[in-house]
Amino acid sequence: MKDWVLATRPWSFPASSMPVLVTIAWLWSQGFDVHWGFALWALINIIFVHAAGNVWSDIADYQSGVDAADTYGVRQLVDGQFTTDEFRRLSLSLNAIAIVGGLLLVCLTGLTLLYIGLAGILFSLLYTRLKYAALGDVVIILCYSFLPMTGTSFVVSGAIHWEVLWLAVPVGLITVGILHANNVRDIETDQRAGIHTFPLLTGRRFGAWLYAFEVLLPFLWLVALMVFRLEPWWLGTAFLAMPVAVKNARTMLAYEQGGKESYARLDEQTAQLQLMFSLLLIVGFVLARLF
Repeated sequence: MKDWVLATRPWSFPASSMPVLVTIAWLWSQGFDVHWGFALWALINIIFVHAAGNVWSDIADYQSGVDAADTYGVRQLVDGQFTTDEFRRLSLSLNAIAIVGGLLLVCLTGLTLLYIGLAGILFSLLYTRLKYAALGDVVIILCYSFLPMTGTSFVVSGAIHWEVLWLAVPVGLITVGILHANNVRDIETDQRAGIHTFPLLTGRRFGAWLYAFEVLLPFLWLVALMVFRLEPWWLGTAFLAMPVAVKNARTMLAYEQGGKESYARLDEQTAQLQLMFSLLLIVGFVLARLF
């Protein structure tokens, strides 16, 4: 069971769960009535969709040669621990659970959720194909920022509150940074496999600076939201995560001196940054509601 769970890459789940939790916290801080049962349901469902997409992506990466004996990342298929058929059954099973759960939630909330959910599942299944065409960043910010935040808003409050999307930018950019760290690291092996990620097309130097932009801009964005009174000053709690963001950015920018080993796990470290940043945002919203 532990091996099956690890196959879903649970370290990456903050990318899908945090947009949901941040949206719930924002709605609660704004005084909207929150359906807590639907909130928990939506959180669990999106994690199942994410897990299914991770496994499906690993099948494509293995079959295309992106994942090989000398590459980083998930090792279960490369090392022969599981077969592609086992991974395929796992992905389809997780997607089936997510679809059934989503359809039940649609029946309880409304058809708007159906369109958002179908878009999320479609992007999840097409992710690797789009990533190989240098469009992975676009898919990630849609699937792990804009779609879950609008969907969660609708599910837990009965309406889409578009103002929450001001927060989709900082949350989404850090999530894109997870993918970007992975793709910058794997430029040579991706090129060997014949795929075209965005960092492969632009080069490692530009990719390193873009990663730094993705993890640091969210803090400037928060400043702008607070200055223009779009969000409460309590969101300054998120700046406690800034030293981690700066450390990650410096690690990436020093790739020439540190070598690939120095940033080999930067994708996981960026997921941890996402978790910290989003939890601190949630703390800020709680404090704004209480005080």
